[in-house]
Amino acid sequence: MNKHDIPSPGGNHSSPVPDLSVDIAGVRLKNPVIAASGTFGYGREYQDLIDVAELGAICTKGLTLHPRPGNRGIRLQETAAGLINSIGLENPGIPAFIEKELPQLRRLGPAVIANLSGSSIEEYVEGARLLSASDIDMIELNISCPNVKAGGMAFGLCPPDAAAVTAAVRQVCTKPLMVKLSPNAPDVVAVGKACVEAGADALSLVNTFKALAIDIHQRRPVFEHITAGLSGPAIKPIALRMVWELCGAVSVPVIGLGGIASPEDALEFLLAGARAIQVGTAIFSRPPVLHEIIEGIREYMDHHDFTRIEQLSIRPNYA
Repeated sequence: MNKHDIPSPGGNHSSPVPDLSVDIAGVRLKNPVIAASGTFGYGREYQDLIDVAELGAICTKGLTLHPRPGNRGIRLQETAAGLINSIGLENPGIPAFIEKELPQLRRLGPAVIANLSGSSIEEYVEGARLLSASDIDMIELNISCPNVKAGGMAFGLCPPDAAAVTAAVRQVCTKPLMVKLSPNAPDVVAVGKACVEAGADALSLVNTFKALAIDIHQRRPVFEHITAGLSGPAIKPIALRMVWELCGAVSVPVIGLGGIASPEDALEFLLAGARAIQVGTAIFSRPPVLHEIIEGIREYMDHHDFTRIEQLSIRPNYA
């Protein structure tokens, strides 16, 4: 955020210091900036680049019950305004995460959100059971995964399937439960409402958009699985619209993400009603952007005499 966007604070020294802390389903974050799943590893990967302790929370790489090697072939493809990825949920499995990664992640300081993925309701439930017994703060339920019992269709594409997996996980989950929604659903608001009715404490959106890249020299799709997930600045206006619509339809906290790469981007999502934001793709090229966003939010609040994050929302129906 440059000096022309937000005047330098300090003109009114009697104003209260802005409180950037937020409450997400009972989990208190020191600020609303979260490192998004799949872009920040387990935190330690960035320790030498930024002060990780200053973040509000870290969302882990997608975790599955059993270890996964990830997809073969090309996994990343840059676009003019973003990134297409086909990582394939590479991870060591939940038991190994709890034993080997979580203790170090916990010592970093920010709240820990475990992103839970699976290919069947049974896998989701067992994963949630194990994570609930561990020292995490919250589970982010990724329902963009393919349901192997439904022919590979993602759980999050229709309200009944989304509600079914949410309800099943809710029965065993003793941690706050946030459900991450897919923008590829025909009606993402209906999916979000179904998840809330099934027991979700919070919602996050958007996940990546289904995309395609073709190698014109090899005359074939770049990715082995043909399509992959688009993220980055290209999706921000669409993601922002979806967050705006969802915030007007549900009463639980909404965490907004999708193409956030600056303090201005983050503020748009907070103004649209999001209680917190996640930053993902932008971290790859510029890790300090996380601190820039935190400071930019602080300066904006100071300049406008806001004392709490909740005061930023302009969404009329946001509860």
